[in-house]
Amino acid sequence: MSFPEIVSREQWRAAREELQRKEEAVRRAREVLGAERRRLPMVEADPEYVFEGGDGKATLLDLFEGRAQLVVHHFMFAPEWEAGCPCCAAFLDQVGHLAHLRARNTSFAAVSRAPFTRILPFKARMGWAVPWYSSSHSDFNRDFEATVESGDDLAERPGLSCFLRDHDRVFHTYSVYEGGLDGLGTTSALLDLTALGRSPAGSDRLRLHDEYDF
Repeated sequence: MSFPEIVSREQWRAAREELQRKEEAVRRAREVLGAERRRLPMVEADPEYVFEGGDGKATLLDLFEGRAQLVVHHFMFAPEWEAGCPCCAAFLDQVGHLAHLRARNTSFAAVSRAPFTRILPFKARMGWAVPWYSSSHSDFNRDFEATVESGDDLAERPGLSCFLRDHDRVFHTYSVYEGGLDGLGTTSALLDLTALGRSPAGSDRLRLHDEYDF
């Protein structure tokens, strides 16, 4: 294993300051890109996609739980698999307490093609409380390119899709897949993917997750 070069404190500080200037440039570029992302046009989605969850049948509109925004994690779990994708599981492990998103008028849910009867025991095994739905009875995964044609077969790919609600109308605003998920998972990173960004209507300063007044 190759270790970094050993230098004096002064040399380290000079090197760190040079790197910090580059990091600041990346941060500014990321802010510009985020603003451009929020200006993307949106396309209307069918609010009546059928899912199955812990409370039975649900529509895409139901997944919002009454909030303005929805972030869907396309969790790779094909109908014939015995368990969910380890990489998707690692991603979901890092998603923080959903109270922080919900306080900012944004819901989060995982969606997979596996039947809910397979999702439920795997979810219990992982100890997750995040809402998780089966899309096995709809074309949701195909329509949002989380399930794609691969020769004569279907292939799953991980991703995130963001939606915005205007009363009973649902709009698809953004999606990202595979390597684009690197560095995502925190509350702020997920909000940065949405049309309303980090400060949608109803937002408030960060609090302890049990102190929000919904």
